[in-house]
Amino acid sequence: MPYIEYFYSAHSAFAYIGAKKALEICKANGRVLQHRPIALSPVIEAVGGLPFAERTQAHVDYFFGREIARWAELRDVSIIDFRPTHHDNPLDLPNGMLIAAIEQEADVDTLSHAILQAHWRDDADIADVSSLHRIGKSAGLDPNPLLDAALSPVIQDIHRANTDEAIKRSVFGSPTYFVDGDMFYGQDRLELVERALYRCFAN
Repeated sequence: MPYIEYFYSAHSAFAYIGAKKALEICKANGRVLQHRPIALSPVIEAVGGLPFAERTQAHVDYFFGREIARWAELRDVSIIDFRPTHHDNPLDLPNGMLIAAIEQEADVDTLSHAILQAHWRDDADIADVSSLHRIGKSAGLDPNPLLDAALSPVIQDIHRANTDEAIKRSVFGSPTYFVDGDMFYGQDRLELVERALYRCFAN
């Protein structure tokens, strides 16, 4: 089945805000959402983006405050009104769990949304094994084989390969979608993604 490539990190606010819309678009157009979890900071820095700690307060307040609030309202997504407590924790484990779900043919669409939602709606620590275990159970999955594999060399090699591929293709951040090789950065481009599925944009 044709697919939409989906580069994102397990802690991304905008990936969360766009998650349901992306899946709705896929379902309506006979596409599969091909999850490509990445280590976000190296990808952003590779295209010249500043690390979060080096951005101005005005930038943070607008892009990670006002924009999140407005888009969450527009997409009808419940979201906390502050940056999650554990937002800066490592992503190897949650991203690895998602990749393990892909490799084990588990329902990665549901798991991905559950992890993003737990982080941004419930302030969950998604780098914590017990938290991810609960999230996996809430998504109707057996989390044990996914967590057992998440940090394995095989899964983390895929994680690095996804990250390297994002850098190679000049991905700007999370989420980024590709439709037949055409890049769309940001969940605010999902309407453009949808259009591209039935009529390509001119070069």
